[in-house]
Order: sequence, then structure tokens, then C-alpha cells
Amino acid sequence: MLKFKEITAKDNRLIKLTALLQKSAKARKQEGFFVLEGLRICKDAAANGIRFQTLILSKSAFDKGDSEIDILCENAEEGAVVSDAVFKKISDTTTPQGIIALCYIPEKIKSIKSTGRFVALENIADPANIGAIARTAEALGVDGIIVSGDSCDVYSPKALRASMGTLLRMPLYFCDDVLEFLKNNSLRGFACIAQDNADIKFGSFAFSDGDVVIIGNEANGLVEATKLGAYKTVNINMSGKAESLNAAAAAAIAMWELIK
Repeated sequence: MLKFKEITAKDNRLIKLTALLQKSAKARKQEGFFVLEGLRICKDAAANGIRFQTLILSKSAFDKGDSEIDILCENAEEGAVVSDAVFKKISDTTTPQGIIALCYIPEKIKSIKSTGRFVALENIADPANIGAIARTAEALGVDGIIVSGDSCDVYSPKALRASMGTLLRMPLYFCDDVLEFLKNNSLRGFACIAQDNADIKFGSFAFSDGDVVIIGNEANGLVEATKLGAYKTVNINMSGKAESLNAAAAAAIAMWELIK
């Protein structure tokens, strides 16, 4: 049975750490923890093998004694109860449910199957886009997501909420350089670009096992080296007046073509 310690001081180390982890990717990396908030996503994490270092409950949530919280307690090493006022200080949502878990960041996956089909994200800046892309990837049956080192943190609260827990279920592969990672793992990279001078257009060919669609930064697209070094550049045949698509929308189309 998990024992809960009561915390009343706002300057308590756990409270200060939780608030910092909510805001700082650097802190999450240094400490090895990320934060989940809310019953549904915490249950999803526990079901997918994400361990909790600490389960933090507001006084109101603790007093309710919800049986579903018992499942979370079984997955936590420590428990803490804080006042509703203190909980609001560490919450990242407008209507807190009174449940926060400090989770261990999973160990990086060391190998990737060369017969899979993947989406690679280079310098994606908006965590909401990473979350949306992850949801689509899971829905379409993409085998995993490759994330470059210059992309935003997949364990940020905004990315995790936008993914509806998908980022806790999908295989994630982290690398410094996308092209180098693909080369080292015998994968073919298709660089998605907005220009009309791409090598090929989506719909004009069929993808194969071991292929990867590469999505670039929301404002600047892929870096020149990636476009030059990829197996092929590819673009979406657009007949309307729009010159480009949102990164998440472009990724959805690219992944659909990749899987179909």
C-alpha cells in the first residue's frame, strides 16, 4: 500500500521540482523525469510500462478515494498529498483533476527494424505538432517516430496532451542527425518539401518497407543538407491557392501515402 506524505509548503523541494519539470526541457533531461497530469493519461502511462517516481494528489482528489487512483498507486514509488492551492501552483491545466505523476523518462530504444516504415521529424518546433503527428502515426500504423535532436521535447506537457498518450505508446527513436541515422540503419529517406521541383510527387509511386518520410520545421522546412542527401525529395500535388500546409497536415498526408 502506497504511503502518502503531506506537503503544505510551496517551497518544498518536490513542489519546486514539479513546477520546473512542467516548464523546462533542460530540467527534464537533467533530472530524468517528466510530468503527466490527469487520470486518463496517467492510467495510460501505467498500462504501457511507464513507472512513476512520485504520485502527487490534491487534498480533494485524495479525500475522494477514487478506486481508479489505486491503480496509479500500485505504479508509484512514493506518494504525496498537497493542498488544492499548492496543487494549482504546479498544475499545467486550467481545470486540474488533482492528479500528477512524476515519471521516469524511458530508456532510449537502441535498435530499429530496417523493414519498418517510419516518419522522421527534423527541427519541429511546436510540441502540439509533434503530438498531432504522433496520433496520426499511431492511427495509420506507422512503425515509429524518429526525432532529431533539434526538435522540441516530446515529453513536454503540451506535446503529451496533444498526443492523447500516443507518445507514451509509439516507438520513439532519437538522433542528432536524421540522414546519418537513416544511413546507419539501412533506411531510405524521402524529404518532404513544398517546392514544385521535387524529384517525385506523392501518389506517383509506391513506398516500400524500410522507407521514411521526413518532415521539417514549420517555418523553414527541411535543412538544405537533408534535402540534398535524402534518397528522394517528394511533394504534395496541390491544386488550390494555398502554397504550403501545416506540418501536422503535411505529415498526415505523407504518412497515409507511406502506409497505403
